[in-house]
Amino acid sequence: MISPDHTLDITADTCPMTFVRARLQLDRMASGEVLELRFRGEEPRRNLPRTLAEQGHAVLEQGESHLLVRKG
Repeated sequence: MISPDHTLDITADTCPMTFVRARLQLDRMASGEVLELRFRGEEPRRNLPRTLAEQGHAVLEQGESHLLVRKG
């Protein structure tokens, strides 16, 4: 299992704030660090992996309510 360097709980947020908060956290991280995102709902589960990959980050693991992303 991959151990995240940072964890961000965005379960109280709705789109597009889920992406905004994830991107702000990734902007503060060093390249190669891993972020665990905890979210709630279908929309972030569907949209976050796609939009973060489009931003150049690698989705390492995706579950029903979490995502592990390596900063590109």
